[in-house]
Formats: sequence, structure tokens, C-alpha cells
Amino acid sequence: MAQYLLRRLLYMIPTLFAISVVVFLVINLPPGDFVDRLVAQRRGSGEVVSPSEAASMRTVYGLNDPVPVQYVRWISNILLRGDFGTSFRWQLPVNTLIWQRLALTFLLSFLSLIFIWAVAIPIAIFSAVRKYSAGDYFFTFLAFIGVAIPDFLIALILMYFSFKLFSQSVGGLFSPQYIDAPWGISKVLDLFSHLWIPIIVLGTAGTASLTRTMRANLLDELRRPYVTTARAKGLPEYWLILKYPVRHALNPFVSGLNDVFVNLVSGATIVSVVLGLQTTGPLLLDALQGQDTFLAASAILQLSVLAVVGTLFSDILLVWLDPRIRFR
Repeated sequence: MAQYLLRRLLYMIPTLFAISVVVFLVINLPPGDFVDRLVAQRRGSGEVVSPSEAASMRTVYGLNDPVPVQYVRWISNILLRGDFGTSFRWQLPVNTLIWQRLALTFLLSFLSLIFIWAVAIPIAIFSAVRKYSAGDYFFTFLAFIGVAIPDFLIALILMYFSFKLFSQSVGGLFSPQYIDAPWGISKVLDLFSHLWIPIIVLGTAGTASLTRTMRANLLDELRRPYVTTARAKGLPEYWLILKYPVRHALNPFVSGLNDVFVNLVSGATIVSVVLGLQTTGPLLLDALQGQDTFLAASAILQLSVLAVVGTLFSDILLVWLDPRIRFR
């Protein structure tokens, strides 16, 4: 197991390197650059920008160099000094802009994942054990609704009813007085008071999908001969179901854990824009639209690290869950 972990950690290095190359090249594929957009905006507001001034700005931002040179400079600063560069638009270090938002993104995704598991597993067990009952049909109907409705539409519906019924604005992760306030107990409590709607919104589709997967897997396991044998030996029904079929039915559930986590991180962008959340999604979208190269590339690279680590965690959890699985 230790050798497997070491090998996987070593594989992460070329994987992340390849991701960084592809991301940086793709971001620079659209015609023009940040200076071209800045010049177009200034000219649109009536300012006169001479070609020499545009060339000077391009030199200041380091955009005169070829893309491979820009990439080598960017990745070298990351590896040697942990410096992800400076945002063209905000004129601030990328680290300053991203780290807090990345932490909030991870927290939101992690809590949404816990919500998915806490809701999907009990419902799936009930639906499988009570197959074709009224409760099974009810939860199946809800699952289809959850899969069909887009996350952003659920966000808009919850925002409307929250404001209409409770006269409470649920946009953002903090109340206005806490947005720029230093961290403390009151700010943490305010954060958790705003997290419930994003968690429900992000967890709805994942819960609906995994409920159907878990139910199908558990129905297959309940037909196995070992279940009949355990029942014949007088094992209590609730303990029989939890100890054997549920554990085996969780294998595909756990192996798909990384897909769920990646979907949460990537799908949170639209929801974050709708709800006005202070996560990496809106910042990344703004950086891509404005061709803020270093900010966009750094944000995608750090989200990719979370995805790769999530894959490793999923595989480790799968080995722990099922001793029959061994990595060689």
C-alpha cells in the first residue's frame, strides 16, 4: 500500500505539469491579449490610446514575449518561490486573490459532498429494501426532478422563496458587515449561516444521481446467496443489510466519488455567479473573459490539484472499504 501511495504521488507530478502546459496554452489561444481588451475599453469610453502607449503597457505586463517564454517564467516562479504571478486587472498578487476563495470553494464542496452522502445513502437503502413501495416511487420521482432541474434554477427558486417568505437575502457567503472584516468567531458563524442554500443547491443533483446508483447496486447485492445464508442463520435484518450488502454496494459509489467532487467544484461556478458567492468560480470566469492569464491559469491549476488529490482519496477509500481490492 505504501508503494502504491508513493507511486501515485510521483504520478501526480507529470500529470499536474501536463495540465499546467495545456491550461496556459488554451488560455492564450483566443486572439489578442489583456492589453488589447484594456485598450478597447479605454477607447470605448472616449480615451485616446496611441500604439506606442499600448506597446509600453504590453512590455510592462510581459506580453511581448512568446507564449512558451511566458509559461516558463510563470511555472518557474511557482516552483521556486511559490509565486503565481500578478493579476493584470486587479494589480494584486494572484496568491492574495485566490487562497481565501480557494479555501471557501473547498469548504463548500466538501460540505456539499457530506450532504450528498448523508442524504443519498439512507434514501437509497430505504428504496432498495422497500422496492416498488409508495416511498420508493416518491424518492424516485424526487431523484428524477433533482437530476432534471439545473442547479442555477434551484438557486433562483430558493433565493426567491427565502426573500419572499423570510425577507432574508441569501446572496453571498457573508453578511455585508463581515465581507472585509478580519476572521473571528462571529465571521465564522455568519459564514455557516449562509452556507445552507449553496450546499442544498450543489448537493441536489449529486444526491439524486447517487441515490439511483446506490439503489441499483444494493438491489443486485440483496439477491446474492450470502444474503440468504446470513438471513437463514438468524442475523438481524438491519445488521445483515448494513454489514454486507450496503458495504459491497458502496464500491461503485466510492469509485465515483472523485467525479462527484470534480462536478461540485466545476458546477459551482454558475451557482456562485447566481448566488454571488465569494468562491473561485466568479473570479475565474472574470479572469477568462478579461484574458487575465496568470490569474486564470493559477485558478485552474489549483482546482486541478484538488481534482487529482480527490482521485487519490477515492482510491484509498475504496481499498479500505473492500479488502478484496489490492493494488499491485
